[in-house]
Amino acid sequence: MSKTIIITGGARGIGKATAEQFLAEGWRVGIVGRTEANVAEMADSHENALALPADVTDHRQIDAAFARAFDTWGRIDALFNNAGVSLKGATPDEIDVDDWRQLFDINVTGSFICARAAFATMRKQDPQGGRIINNGSVSAYVPRWGSAAYTASKHAITGLTRSLSLDGRPFNIACGQIDIGNALTDMVQAMTQGVPQADGHIEVEPVMDVKHVADSVLHMASLPLGANVQFMTVMASAMPYIGRG
Repeated sequence: MSKTIIITGGARGIGKATAEQFLAEGWRVGIVGRTEANVAEMADSHENALALPADVTDHRQIDAAFARAFDTWGRIDALFNNAGVSLKGATPDEIDVDDWRQLFDINVTGSFICARAAFATMRKQDPQGGRIINNGSVSAYVPRWGSAAYTASKHAITGLTRSLSLDGRPFNIACGQIDIGNALTDMVQAMTQGVPQADGHIEVEPVMDVKHVADSVLHMASLPLGANVQFMTVMASAMPYIGRG
């Protein structure tokens, strides 16, 4: 029987590219997203895709989405915790507190809510176990200028990944994190036009095909549960990361 995965933010960007890659490899894929029309369009285009419209910040919607997936498939093998947002670059005094809170609600609380639902399902299903893959960022290690909110949220994701890995051991639930740098999506399009650097000048940055991210997530998800990629960094080779700033 085909393996199953739920992908949050699965109707656009990295999530969409990853969903399409898993579908091409014969997985059954649940597409979670806030915009019902986008989720439905994605699911209608692929035989093995399941539309799961839901807001990751609403635990009731997410619990219902995971219940529907489990009822449909009988099992959830993996979660790609991908949904997230960023803010326009700004120094801390210029960041609106409400924008900070909204970002954390989506990036951190939303990731926890989805991981919580996946963990509960994987713990109770038979055979027990599964895999959670969190979308981190190279910003979880080295910040970009003006990214206090986004960077702090991705550091939190690293803490969540480590905790899930430890808490999941007794239940055969593995957790890993993929840290992505400059994968070419709509969110990263600005990199090709020039973005602020740490010394204040504007510079065009190298980008990579988003398919490399999808391939990497597929590799992580396809391992037997006795093996785990704890952290993987996949990035445009020449982007300013090693020695950033």
